[in-house]
Amino acid sequence: METALTRLVGVRYPIVQTGMGWVAGPRLVSATANAGALGILASATMTPDQLRAAVREVGSRTQAPFGVNLRADAGDARDRVRIIVEEGVRVASFALAPSRELIAELKDAGVVVVPSVGARRHAEKVEAWGADAVLVQGGEGGGHTGEVATSVLLPQVVDAVGIPVVAAGGFFDGRGLVAALAYGAAGVAMGTRFLLTSDSTVPDAVKARYLAATVKDVTVTTAVDGLPHRMLRTDLVDSLESAGRTRTLAHAVRRAAGFRKLSDLTWSRLIRDGLAMKHGKDLTWSQVLLAANTPMLLRASMVEGRTDLGVMASGQVAGLIEDLPSCADLVDRVMTEARETLRALPDPGPRRAPR
Repeated sequence: METALTRLVGVRYPIVQTGMGWVAGPRLVSATANAGALGILASATMTPDQLRAAVREVGSRTQAPFGVNLRADAGDARDRVRIIVEEGVRVASFALAPSRELIAELKDAGVVVVPSVGARRHAEKVEAWGADAVLVQGGEGGGHTGEVATSVLLPQVVDAVGIPVVAAGGFFDGRGLVAALAYGAAGVAMGTRFLLTSDSTVPDAVKARYLAATVKDVTVTTAVDGLPHRMLRTDLVDSLESAGRTRTLAHAVRRAAGFRKLSDLTWSRLIRDGLAMKHGKDLTWSQVLLAANTPMLLRASMVEGRTDLGVMASGQVAGLIEDLPSCADLVDRVMTEARETLRALPDPGPRRAPR
């Protein structure tokens, strides 16, 4: 199935595996790439040296194109850009809109730039700055998310920009891919669906929690870092929502200390990163620290399997997923369903001539 996305990045199928922190590592990314989709390596939870090593590991596992997700507001963003340029990475994706200068630097090196956005005006801005495509996530998506549903946001963006649009938020099967294409998208991006594959390194017990979840078990909370965050409802989420400021601050400091030790960041750098995530919001110091060390909360679940100590970012589609296929089987299934769905659509009949 050829679309503007497949032509742009050189993959066989218009499917993207999103760059999920602690989840989208070399094994998942290379398995996705070998299946014919675009795998995105998550770099925000890596040091620059770890990023370079991870890129090389993916390259040793696949000859297919893949990408790296970067934090545009990170203090070492340019260092990370230099790494992916030097290592010949095909695609750079961003959770936030990168600067005009960063986009130009990547494009000059031949890297395809695909920022993620949650509003039409942001898509228009990055297009004007030279982005090659844009990933649009509706409110159904996991992690930090907005209020507008994909079915409303996607056609807005498609009508507003002339670059390929990738739809995210609520996609997990071939029917969703066909729907996105009908809206004018060039492909779909899936996070939770790829997290729940046999190629994902997330502990089995954690995957079981996701598989057992219903649609009603997926909630949006601001208790973690002051920003809307879609995740599975857990005892930790309940405790954060009910905790007072003193208890929340103490919890944030403990978590921040752990993340600082793991990442080799200074306290000043950690706080700067937390402040950068405010995006104009009026956050408490507890929320600033939690914003900076949210990766530790994700690591507790996604790496250590401690769902009692961590958060479990999740799209609403978790309530619809029931199995753990390999990436190859998943992509094949999605494409088979998409073709069957297209064949089953009713014939609209002959076009009437204008009067």
